[in-house]
Amino acid sequence: MRKAVFERGTKESIINIDLNLDAKGNSKISTGIGFFDHMLDLFSFWAGVSLQVDCKGDLHVDGHHSVEDVGICLGQAIKTALGDRVGIARYGSVSMPMDEALVHCTLDISGRGFLVFNAEMPAQLCGTFATELVEEFFLAVAHNAGITLHINLDYGKNTHHIIEGIFKAFGRALGQAISVTGTEVSSTKGLL
Repeated sequence: MRKAVFERGTKESIINIDLNLDAKGNSKISTGIGFFDHMLDLFSFWAGVSLQVDCKGDLHVDGHHSVEDVGICLGQAIKTALGDRVGIARYGSVSMPMDEALVHCTLDISGRGFLVFNAEMPAQLCGTFATELVEEFFLAVAHNAGITLHINLDYGKNTHHIIEGIFKAFGRALGQAISVTGTEVSSTKGLL
């Protein structure tokens, strides 16, 4: 099974992640930020992976360190769990509607971390979650997993719906890309 356990401790956060790319329906998320927990749970469901996250962060400051550091750890866990990447589809692309919002996510598990993020948030907060942290999270995931990731909001008015669409679309696109569809590395270079 393609699994990874990743731990990271700094003066700003202590994070434990357990990721299984081949198991579905088992997520247990605790970051201290309710909205972020909900988004990670949605990601896990739509990616078709099992994800456990325990984060103790300096929330008395704000949520930035916790969200970014979870992104770093999740990216590292994805990279580790994928191993040599033999047989994976490599690419994923999804248009995800969420009521009035429409999000498009396209990604390439290329080994080259890069993020294009075009999604303006109408509100600054969802619960206690600062919406500017969505981009910070995906930047950390993309760079640490070695994923080229494009996230584009076509339209939307409700910030909750926009962010939910982003996390669902990313999950679904990643699920496509990590699916095993062959026995070769999906690259003319022979290496990802």
